[in-house]
Amino acid sequence: MQGARRRVKKMMARIVAPFVIEVTRGGAVESRHFVAAAVADTEGRLYGAWGDVDVPVFPRSAIKPLQALPFVHSGAADAFGVTPAELALATGSQIGTPHHVEIAETFRQRTGINLVEIACGVHAPYDGAAAQALARHDEPATVLHNNCIGKHLGMIATARHLGEPIIGYIAPDHPVQRRIVGLLEALGGHPLGNAPLGIDGCSAPNLAMPLRTLARAFARFAAPEVLEPALGAACRRVAAAMTAEPVMVAGRGRLSTDLIALSAGTILLKEGAEGVAAGALPHKGLGFALKVADGAGRAAEIAAIVLLRYFGALGHELQRSLAPRFEPEFRNWHGIPVGVIRVAGGWLPDDRGRTGP
Repeated sequence: MQGARRRVKKMMARIVAPFVIEVTRGGAVESRHFVAAAVADTEGRLYGAWGDVDVPVFPRSAIKPLQALPFVHSGAADAFGVTPAELALATGSQIGTPHHVEIAETFRQRTGINLVEIACGVHAPYDGAAAQALARHDEPATVLHNNCIGKHLGMIATARHLGEPIIGYIAPDHPVQRRIVGLLEALGGHPLGNAPLGIDGCSAPNLAMPLRTLARAFARFAAPEVLEPALGAACRRVAAAMTAEPVMVAGRGRLSTDLIALSAGTILLKEGAEGVAAGALPHKGLGFALKVADGAGRAAEIAAIVLLRYFGALGHELQRSLAPRFEPEFRNWHGIPVGVIRVAGGWLPDDRGRTGP
C-alpha cells in the first residue's frame, strides 16, 4: 500500500502516454488497444492521467449512476417508495434475466408508468439464457428487457412527480434532461452548455465530456461531503443502492457487478458502450474514467482492473477472486487456448515501463 501511495504522489498532475492493452495469438501480439484514463479527486486534482484527458468523450452508460441522481434529489424516489433494487436498476445496464425483468415490472407498476410511455426501444435480452427462453416459448422481447429500462423509468417517474410532461422526456430541452445536465455540471465542475450532444442507443441524450471531468464527477458522487447537503444525500443513497444490489447494476458475471459485490462497495464501477468505464474509490475520495480509443469493450475491462490495481484498491482476497480477469485467456470454437488479453509492459501503466505491485 505504501508503494501505491508513493506512486500516486509521483503521478499527480503528470500526464503520460496512453497505456496499451494487447491481444496475443500464438505468443505474438495480434492487436493493440490504446487507453486514455484520468484519476481525480473531488477538487479535480489529477492523481494520474494517461493520454489526452481533455478531449470530450461520450460516457455512454457509464454515466447512468449520475443520471439517476435527480430521481432521488427531486424527491421522486421517496414519493414512489422505490426499493434499493429498483433504484440500483436505475443506475444500471441490466441484461434481461427474469429477475431483472421482474424488478423492472415492479418499478414500473410502483411509479404508475405505462409501457407505451417508455421511449428506450426493444431489444433481445443480453443474457443468453434469457434470450433463448424467449425464443423457445415464441415470446417477444419488450421494453422491460432493454438494458436501459431502469434509467428511463427513473426519468419518467421524476417528470411525473414534478408535474412535467411525459411526452418528450428524452428531448435535450426537456426539464428532466436539463436537470441532469445541471447536476453533472455541479459534480464535474465543468460547463456543459456547449458540449457535443449525442443520442444514446436508448434514445436519451448523451453529452461528451473530458475524462478528467468525468473522473472528478465520480469522485464527488462517491465522496459527496463537498456538495450541498441534499445532493450529497442523494449521492449516498444511490451509491448505497448500487452496493446493496450490485446484480441490478449489470448482472452476474459482469465486471461492474462482481467488483461492487466482492469489494463490498469500496469500489464503484459502471461500464459503457464503446470502451468506456468510470467509477470511484469512496474511501480514497478518488474517481476514475477511461476510454479505449477503438471502442473495444474487452480492453476496457482489463484497463479498469489495471487502474484499480495501480492505485492499491485491490486487496489480496479481491485480487485472488479477480485473477481470471487479469489476463483472460480466450479460446477458439474447439476450446483450444489461442491467446490472452493483457496490459502491455506489466501491471503499471507508466511510460517508464516499471512493474506494478
